[in-house]
Amino acid sequence: MAKGMGDMLKQVQKMQKKMMELQEELENMTVEGTSGGGMVRAISNGKGDLTEIKIEPEAVDTEDIEMLEDLVLAAVNQARERANELQQEQMSKLTGGLNIPGMPGMPM
Repeated sequence: MAKGMGDMLKQVQKMQKKMMELQEELENMTVEGTSGGGMVRAISNGKGDLTEIKIEPEAVDTEDIEMLEDLVLAAVNQARERANELQQEQMSKLTGGLNIPGMPGMPM
């Protein structure tokens, strides 16, 4: 029985190490969300942290700031959604497709 627990502990430690490696990999990956036909781009890392916003000059209309705000919001939301998809995809590779509740990046 003790050997079984030891093996299980080793597996958990291995999984934790892989999780840490995955988090580092995600931090170095990028995803992009766009809106307005590419006039506004939001770039984030694979963890979902927004790293950059690019706005083409044509998107800036001082008479319609609300439109620009909507475009930025849409691009940011799309980047965040793509980061979530990337996290789930990478986590699926790590867990072999198993849905493990409570694991970061996995749906509950």
